[in-house]
Amino acid sequence: MIPTVHEDEDHRGQGRYTLTDTGNGHVWGVCAEVEGLFGEPRRETYELFGWVPEGVEVRGWVGARVWLVPEDNTLDAWLLEDAESLGQHPGTDGLVLTGTDVYLGPPEGHRGPVRFHDEYRWLGSCREFARVLTPGQIESLLVLRGLAPGDQLQWALAKGTRRALDLGEALLEVRDDRDERVTDRLFWAQVRTWRPSSHGTDLIDLELDGTLFTPVAEHARAIWDRWLAGPPDTPGAWACLDTRQRGVWLDLVLQRACRRKHQDRPAGHAYELDGRHITDVPGLYLALGEAVNGPGGYFGGCLDALRDCLRGTFGYTAPASLLWRDATTAREHLSRVLRSEGEPYDLVAAVLEILAEGGMRVTCT
Repeated sequence: MIPTVHEDEDHRGQGRYTLTDTGNGHVWGVCAEVEGLFGEPRRETYELFGWVPEGVEVRGWVGARVWLVPEDNTLDAWLLEDAESLGQHPGTDGLVLTGTDVYLGPPEGHRGPVRFHDEYRWLGSCREFARVLTPGQIESLLVLRGLAPGDQLQWALAKGTRRALDLGEALLEVRDDRDERVTDRLFWAQVRTWRPSSHGTDLIDLELDGTLFTPVAEHARAIWDRWLAGPPDTPGAWACLDTRQRGVWLDLVLQRACRRKHQDRPAGHAYELDGRHITDVPGLYLALGEAVNGPGGYFGGCLDALRDCLRGTFGYTAPASLLWRDATTAREHLSRVLRSEGEPYDLVAAVLEILAEGGMRVTCT
């Protein structure tokens, strides 16, 4: 007989992953292993004709946020996230660029000249670009191995109809080795099949339709592994990471922060920020988060989020003071970054202004 997970039971020790129904909150099941969690999300592909680089070779990972700015100024810039390139093709003037553009994709049919930047510097331009047709979605599975099913899943599997096996919108909650919830993945869960599991007596391996699940990118796996062992307990654990990895780290910091209750420090607290490793935007917010809330702490991931944190419930009460050590490092790297349309601005100055408006008196050394 398959053991049942009841919704009012403590799940500690039963598994790292919990599948819940977002509609009414009941638990579909709990397991210790998920196959298919990591993979390559669907990417759009662009062919850039007449590519002219601007001082840097565009090869490999290009940037977390690459903006495409039409040179005729008749259209707004649009965003390509997690952009990658194989570089220029030998003997041609073209460049192939891939990425995800589910939020601010290009206007349909636009093929005019476009200039590109990664929010730090201009990368280059092309005389014409075209979207390459994306291959159809690859058939895939999300397998929950060693799953102890809940009451509702027991009923659905016993019924076995197509309607019963469509579990609807579900949340895959992920916990670390300390049983603290780290992150989750939202998707539409449809059961393909299930079978007895080798992971334990009467447990099952549940196969879900993976085409409806956006996997975590493979490049994030190592960072996830570090966080699943438990949150960092020493400051600067992210300092040795590159910008792409720091972005993954910051995303996990944010998701963990959204699920925790912060104890605001009393007004008048003196904070200290280690600025030695602020060489990019993720590093800026990771250092600021640690200064206010300790290792793995969060205190904004963009200017608007920083404003929200200064209003309270994120560990801070105004007024307070902040000693920003080695501020010259951030100024060297972030005093001339680019907005979406390419206008330069001083990010460090903008952060200092927002902190001052929020009652944080900053001293830079």
